[in-house]
Parts: sequence; structure tokens; C-alpha cells
Amino acid sequence: AFDYSVSDYESGSKFAANENSDGKQTSGYYTVALPDGRVQTVKYTVDDYAGYNAEVTYEGEAQYPEEPEYKAAPAPVYKAAPVYKPAPVYQEPEQEPIYAYRPVQKYSN
Repeated sequence: AFDYSVSDYESGSKFAANENSDGKQTSGYYTVALPDGRVQTVKYTVDDYAGYNAEVTYEGEAQYPEEPEYKAAPAPVYKAAPVYKPAPVYQEPEQEPIYAYRPVQKYSN
């Protein structure tokens, strides 16, 4: 058997559950607060012979708030893209090539 319930005033969450079982038959209920303001309760029994049987009831009257009036968003204002100057071009000063090796000199005897 188990039983629990939650009721949070700030968030509006409200639900509960209860279940009992003797190994052959299970029975219980659960409740939940629906977004339309009603509370739904499901009472059920489960056994090997009859299967799952549920009775669903509702408490309260469904309430739907009036549709809010939506105003069209103002048209976006776009700014012109910034104009960038081209990057300066740098030229390397001319140099004599640097060789990684030196030619082998041959000596005659």
C-alpha cells in the first residue's frame, strides 16, 4: 500500500495517489488539478479476471480565460551595414635569399 498527496498554492500544483494490493487485486485512485481549473479523479481496480477498470470523475467547472488581444509587433528598423576600409597591404623589404646549406667546396691538392 502507498499514499501521497501534494498541494502547492504558489504553483497551483495539486495531485494525490493511493493504492492497495493483496497480491490478487489492486485498487486505488489518483487525482490531478487540470489546467482548466477542474480536478480529475480516477478510481480503479485491477485483477486477473476483470482486468483494468476505471471510473473517471471531475470536480468543478472548466474555466477558460478570455483570449488576450495581441498587437502586431512594430516593424524592425535595420541600420545600414558599416563600411570598412580595406586592410593596409604591407610589402616586405627585398633581401638576399638565405640558403639553408652552403655548397661544398672542392679543394685540389
